[in-house]
Amino acid sequence: MGRVEIPLLISWRDIGAITLIVGVLHASTGAAVSLVQLPETAAELRAAYAGPPETWPRPVLHEGATFTEFGPLPPVEHPAANPTNEAKVALGARLFDDPRLSKSGQIACATCHARELGFGDALRTSFGHDRLRGRRNSQSLAVAGWMRPLFWDGRSPDLEAQALHPLIDPKEMAVDDLEAVVARVAADRTYVAAFEAAFGDRAIDLKRISLALAAFQRSLSPPRGRFERFVKGDARALNDEQLRGLHLFRTKAGCANCHNGPLLSDGSFHNLGLHFYGRKLQDLGRYEVTQVPEDVGRFRTPSLRGVSRTAPYMHNGIMPRLEGVVTFYNAGAARPRPRPDQADDPLFPVTDPLLRPLELTREERAALVAFLETL
Repeated sequence: MGRVEIPLLISWRDIGAITLIVGVLHASTGAAVSLVQLPETAAELRAAYAGPPETWPRPVLHEGATFTEFGPLPPVEHPAANPTNEAKVALGARLFDDPRLSKSGQIACATCHARELGFGDALRTSFGHDRLRGRRNSQSLAVAGWMRPLFWDGRSPDLEAQALHPLIDPKEMAVDDLEAVVARVAADRTYVAAFEAAFGDRAIDLKRISLALAAFQRSLSPPRGRFERFVKGDARALNDEQLRGLHLFRTKAGCANCHNGPLLSDGSFHNLGLHFYGRKLQDLGRYEVTQVPEDVGRFRTPSLRGVSRTAPYMHNGIMPRLEGVVTFYNAGAARPRPRPDQADDPLFPVTDPLLRPLELTREERAALVAFLETL
């Protein structure tokens, strides 16, 4: 489609009229996309993004990308095997904060997933039992109810299965006797009453502990900021720089190749070149779960909801600020070369072809960060 010329000086009433005209054209032609495919001025951007996401300019996608249109967060789905109720959520919240679920009696789930820190811990990687440091960044749980699979390597299919992993991890809560944890919980009379309120009887076991923890995590949600208001129709929610950042995110910056849909995550696994293959900080990522050679160095695409509150970034937390993340992607991510002794190694990872140098200007990078901060 050709560009639609729109005057630079344009009022909110004019934008509303343009939206109506575009909507009528969509209805008559079946083309659910903005007529302004190459917006350049602030006014053209306003016109191009005035409607719902399905009417926005098409994203620029590379071969192999899987794209779902942006949108508001849908309701969380609760599995039939773990229906929710207020008592179960309250029980899960209490268990989440209880250090008695750890071997030392000093570490709770909330130790690494603090409410005040976007349900992360603001550390590069977390400290656990005996101050042992883990190798991966503590992800925010604010969108855990929508994400599947879970963990950076996708080893857990759902929250019920995920809940007990941190308890038995020797670098996290380090429990070597799960039944002892159950006994500690059951010895607390107030817990007995809480389990009865949540499940209908006083039985306490590991399964019910995991069900309650999962129910609590599904009750969480990320901050509903400017972007959420914008996709729901509040055209004033983003200023001009933030709106330009959104357009760059979907086009020149290439972010939408992996960060799309309501969660701004394709739910897939990608290699950014940060695996440190064959070196001290090596992390093979998804390969440790699947043993598929193509998965070496791949990690799950995180949701960007609430991203400005969940620094530091990447699976190993090596990037403290969003500006650094944008600079990293602008360079085309990392592309480590094999050493001479690795030249014939069939497992040496190759950086995802969806990543390539972007040549973003300083102003474009600033606009991209401004947009990310609205999430």
